[in-house]
Amino acid sequence: MERLYTIGEVASQLGVTTHMLRYYERAGLLHAVQRTAGNARRYPSAAIDLIRLLRKLRETGMPIARMREYVDLIADGPATIEARQELLRAHRESLCSQIDALEHCKALVDAKLDVYHAGCSMEDTGHPAVRKLTQLLLGTKP
Repeated sequence: MERLYTIGEVASQLGVTTHMLRYYERAGLLHAVQRTAGNARRYPSAAIDLIRLLRKLRETGMPIARMREYVDLIADGPATIEARQELLRAHRESLCSQIDALEHCKALVDAKLDVYHAGCSMEDTGHPAVRKLTQLLLGTKP
């Protein structure tokens, strides 16, 4: 017989609050939560593994609705593996776009730091650091 964990045990094991676990259940993200005769929640190991994955997906900015869609696909069984892969591929593409945007922002900050380090101002348009920053701000290649 598989060991089942209380909500407190799961929260402690994962470093989350019981409130978050209840929210995930209300949001339709946890299908495998069982209840005792006294209505206490009991989580199988598979639910704990899923919660770990869901937390990481949430950290990447995946909306709850997409997470629910993913969980529903899992519940529908092996026939949905392709749909799950497509959902994750689309999310990965979104992450790549966000990473690209953040890399550009980082380059802007680095370029501005270079301007400060050079001891010049933006009026010094001939200085290489200012030119680089200006090109980044305008979206042209430095």
